[in-house]
Amino acid sequence: MSRPIEALIDKHALQHNIALLREKAGKRFMWSVVKADAYGHGLHGLLDTFELTDGLALLDVDEAVAVRNLGWEKPVLLIEGFFTYDDLPKVDRYGIETLVHSDWQIEDLKKFSFENKVRVHIKLNSGMNRLGFLPARAKAVKEELEKIPMVEVVDFVTHFANSELTYPADGKLPVSGQLNNLVSLEGLACDKCFSNSGAILWHPEAADGAVRAGIALYGVSPDGNKTSGELGLVPVMTLRAGILGTQNLQPGDAVGYGSKFVAEHPMRIAVLACGYADGYPRQKLEDRFVLIHGKKAPLVGSVSMDMITVDITDIPEAKPGDWAELWGKNLPINEVAALHGTIGYELLANLNIRVKREFIG
Repeated sequence: MSRPIEALIDKHALQHNIALLREKAGKRFMWSVVKADAYGHGLHGLLDTFELTDGLALLDVDEAVAVRNLGWEKPVLLIEGFFTYDDLPKVDRYGIETLVHSDWQIEDLKKFSFENKVRVHIKLNSGMNRLGFLPARAKAVKEELEKIPMVEVVDFVTHFANSELTYPADGKLPVSGQLNNLVSLEGLACDKCFSNSGAILWHPEAADGAVRAGIALYGVSPDGNKTSGELGLVPVMTLRAGILGTQNLQPGDAVGYGSKFVAEHPMRIAVLACGYADGYPRQKLEDRFVLIHGKKAPLVGSVSMDMITVDITDIPEAKPGDWAELWGKNLPINEVAALHGTIGYELLANLNIRVKREFIG
């Protein structure tokens, strides 16, 4: 029997979230952002469900080729653009769309002899200061790209740094501030793709023609101050691990590496088949817990590479072979992430490939 740890991936929940975001997006083109193996969920097992959206936005050209080889016929976008000139033969052959964010990419496009039309999206730096041209260059960049044979400019793309509903309007870079930095686009005959998950949910003023749905697709609130339930989102992943064994402790007994936890009273603990090598955070913060039979089982001792120890003193029915939920339907990942001093995105993306994804629906 395989080690008892698995990520249950609910395709019906993904369908629900797509429908909710579709309603918010209206008639706008909707990209599904599926980088990092669909945020750790397992992209290849979800391709049929992502057909409910208009295209896939991912990171690497080889990932794009892989989904093409699996039969994906809708648009595929390299969300950070091509990385080297050597990517362009695959971009051409497999009909892959690409962001263009730098002058070196424009020069590479000029050098390459495309056999097929290539659709490009111009990335603009509207204040986040990662990739992209300054908005003042938008018109010139567009005109330069349009002169390249077989190159078609699709739209201008930017990314909002702070699209959360609870981000203060007077913060350093609210959505309104980034939109103000893009006023120079007015009058340019070109579509726009600005909205990420937060903007789809809360910022219709973005007024773009295409959107990029990311974390919300997977049932995770893009705002740590708003729960998924409040937004009507349903978690797609539930991570669970089995109880391998139990121990009865007496006062003074220590648990785990460093003997950092010492029992103050008689207690019973369970050992779970999950550790930091699976992607579970090792950081020691207070009040961490999992759910066993729907009840809280606090973590005790250090997280090991392959095991976690939890207090089941108040869950007498817990026994080897039972499942513990580490995050998911009953234990929101943002809540777990907050207890570990991180964010839900990181927990999902760090889930190791050795954890089996079990697709449901």
